[in-house]
Amino acid sequence: MKMELVQKELQGWGEIVVVTDAGQKFELHLGDTEFDYENRVIRLQSVRSKYVIDGDAIESIELHLGGEED
Repeated sequence: MKMELVQKELQGWGEIVVVTDAGQKFELHLGDTEFDYENRVIRLQSVRSKYVIDGDAIESIELHLGGEED
């Protein structure tokens, strides 16, 4: 999946979960995610770590909706 689509979905929802082709899951938020088109990577800043994700290696996107926790 192209990183342009990932960015478009993130901008539309504000928060998404992506799964890479290696099976890693990342929760992306507008405020902590940067799209670097020159290097084709997604940079994610979390509380504990910084991640550099291959921007074109995203296999799927999960959109979450708010709601009551079980």
